[in-house]
Order: sequence, then C-alpha cells, then structure tokens
Amino acid sequence: MSVLALGLNHTTAPLDLRGRLAFAPDQLGPELKGLAGHLARATPEAAIVSTCNRTEIYVAAGGLQVAELVRPAIDWLAERRGIAAAQLQAHSYVMEDRAAARHAFRVASGLDSMVLGEPQILGQMKQAVRLADEAGTLGTTLHQLFQRSFSVAKEVRSATEIGAHSISMAAASVRLASQLFERLEDMKVLFVGAGEMIELVATHFAARNPKAMAVANRTLERGEHLAARFGAQALRLAELPDRLHEYDAVISCTASTLPIIGLGAVERALKARRRRPMFMVDLAVPRDIEPEVAQLDDVYLYTVDDLSALVQTAGEKRLAAVAQAEAIIDAGVQSFSHWLDQRAAVPLIQALNRQADDWSSLELTRARKLLARGEPVDQVLEALARGLTHKMLHGTLAELHGAEGEERRQLSNTVSRLFLRGKTGRSGGNGDGGTEHGR
Repeated sequence: MSVLALGLNHTTAPLDLRGRLAFAPDQLGPELKGLAGHLARATPEAAIVSTCNRTEIYVAAGGLQVAELVRPAIDWLAERRGIAAAQLQAHSYVMEDRAAARHAFRVASGLDSMVLGEPQILGQMKQAVRLADEAGTLGTTLHQLFQRSFSVAKEVRSATEIGAHSISMAAASVRLASQLFERLEDMKVLFVGAGEMIELVATHFAARNPKAMAVANRTLERGEHLAARFGAQALRLAELPDRLHEYDAVISCTASTLPIIGLGAVERALKARRRRPMFMVDLAVPRDIEPEVAQLDDVYLYTVDDLSALVQTAGEKRLAAVAQAEAIIDAGVQSFSHWLDQRAAVPLIQALNRQADDWSSLELTRARKLLARGEPVDQVLEALARGLTHKMLHGTLAELHGAEGEERRQLSNTVSRLFLRGKTGRSGGNGDGGTEHGR
C-alpha cells in the first residue's frame, strides 16, 4: 500500500495561489468523490486538508507506486482550480509513506503551522477526516494515518510545552495580550498596516478567536485583501482617529517615517472608552506610535525592544519543546510504518490460510473415506498427519534442493528460523543442514 501527501502551504506558495486552491468544507465531499473517480484505476483512499495556510491531498492506494499517483493528482487539482499544472507543481511538495506520515503528524501537532504549536489545525484535520469518511473515501490506511496523527498531537501537547511559549514578536504580542485581558475571545483587535509582519500577527490573534478584528491600511484595497482572509473589517488609515476607541488592542507595523498614532488621538480614545485599558504594540522601526503614549495610565505600550527579551527566553524554551515533539513524532512514524508493513503482508497471510484450509480439507476427506472402509483409527490418524506434513514441507524442500550457493545458504537460514524455532543445532552455517533437518 502506497501513501501519498501532495500539497502546498505558507512556506511554498504565495497567498493568492493558496487562496485559489482552497476548498470550503461544503465542497470537500463532492470534490473527494471526483478525485477518487479520477484516480479510479488505483481504487484509492483520499482526504483533503484545506485551510487558509495549506491545501493538501492525502491518498493511499494499493498496486501502484507513489510516482504513478502524483501526476494524476496534480492534474486533477490544477484542472479543478483553473491553473497550470506546472505552476502548481512548482509550489507543491510530495511525500510518500514514512515521510507522508511524518508530515501529517507534524501538521497535526502544530509544528508545520505559521503559528508554531497553534491548536486550530488539529480541529481542521479532524473535520477533513470526518468529511472524507462521509464521502466514502476514507479507507483503513488513511483512517490509521490520521487517528495516529491525532494521538501523536495529543501526546505532543500533553508531554511538551510546544503551545506555551512564544517564538516570535507576533506570538509574543498575543502572549502579552492574554496576560492583560482575561479572555481574548472578548477582545476587539485593530491591525495597522498590511505587510508580512501584520499578516503574521493577525494569524496569531486569529488563532485565539477574538470578538472582532479590523485592518487599517493606507491603501484600502490591500487592507481589504488581508482583512478578507481573517474575516476582519477593512478601514482607511484616515479613519483611525475616529475609530481608535473601539479596539482593545492595537498592533501597528507600517513603513511610515513618522508616527501615525499620536498622543492626542490615544487620549481621546481612552476618554471615549471611559478609561478601559488599551493594549498597544508598535512593531515598526521607526515608530508608528508616539513614545509619549506609554506615559498614559491606561495604555500598555510595547515596542520591538520591549519584546526582544521575552522572545529570546521563550524561543529557547520552545526549541527544547520542539525537540521533544520531534522525538514523539519519530516514535509515531515508526509505529505507523510497522503497521503499514504488517498490512502489506495481509494478502500473503490470507493466501497461506486458504492453502492450509484446502490441504486440511483434502486430508480430512481422505481420512473419512479410510474410516468408512473400516481402517484402524490409529493408522488413519498417522496417514492424516503424514499427508499434512508432506503438503506443508513439499514446497520448502523443493526450493532447498533447487537452490545453490549463497541463495541456498540464505534459504536454509530462513527455513531454520521458520521451522526449527528453539531447536539446537540449527543449520544456518552450511548449505546442507536445512535439507537434512527437513527430512
């Protein structure tokens, strides 16, 4: 059974391309059936994990190599989303078997997320698995892969501090906000700017499901584009003085050479808020927020310098947690690979059982005939035992007699392990011993 993970994420593809390849939950059922139909020759299992930061196709199929699944899967996805297959391939990654399992485990554990350790991806994966199950495309192999990924993720979160420490300025901002506000779910957050840093900060805050978010940017179109990704409102930068009081947290990072949030605007906002505190983070260099704002009693203002010590300490702790998480994932991958190897032997085991049943049936039929003719029971039982033994050993002995040299030595060792367990004088050393033991 081959297992394939094909996808692209925030590290391999730009935002616009990720948006074009995203699937809404209500689309996944029909799309999965279409994918399975496209790969019908392989009678595959299939699941699609689609979030704002990734679209991944997981496929398990017997009788085909992973390479035979990649091209059809890429062609299907490209066709469904109206993009060139070459463009998709340039931004995608392909993993198979152990690597595919490791990737799924890392994704579920939050190690492959834009926000390291974020828990939302686990819920999104569980939803993807449920939808694949409802669509009838989730078979035994993918079921095992995902259930094991959920177990690994649970162990990572319970045994490590992967989700407890900030590793970036963006994550540190959320951590500080959570210390000031009892429930981030009740907060209204304003992001000023629409660059990469604000995108990252918004991703961190969105993972905590605040009550409302807004993006204020000098260019409204760019602000609307970022706001749409997070279900936020878009504002013009000129609206800030009149709207500032609506937000509990303000995170700013623009390329402005002069402060865009002044002391007077913040004072008016606090008055309108009736002195309810405001949390402000200025990630811009030069500053976006006038430094005098920090002197106001009900404002908690942090700059890049203020956050640096927190980030450094948390980063060291997070590195240790990541190392622990990777060790847990390694064990999970090893376990899944062992299960996959065992699954590969199932057809052979079934064939052996059928062959043994056939032999037993033949010998029992012969024994009943002998008993019906009045043959002594002991003689019939001895004949039954000899017949079964002969049938079981005939193929093995024939192979031993026909083998030569190194092949004969290896076959002798294998036969000894299979038939002479626990016996002394095993015949692994010479080419003739296996035959003699078998006679």
